[in-house]
Amino acid sequence: MLVLQILRGVGELALGQQAQAQLGIVGVLVLLLIGIGLRAQRYGLAIGAALVFVALMTQA
Repeated sequence: MLVLQILRGVGELALGQQAQAQLGIVGVLVLLLIGIGLRAQRYGLAIGAALVFVALMTQA
């Protein structure tokens, strides 16, 4: 269980660093929207933000 939490934390950090390096503050804000959507159980917001994130990452 602890190993999964550590891997999740490292993955979140790596994804945040990559998003910030490629997209700047916009990438970080989109990742924040994904997190907010998942926490609030608003999956439409999370899925929409994830699609925008993927589209921005492929264009950058």
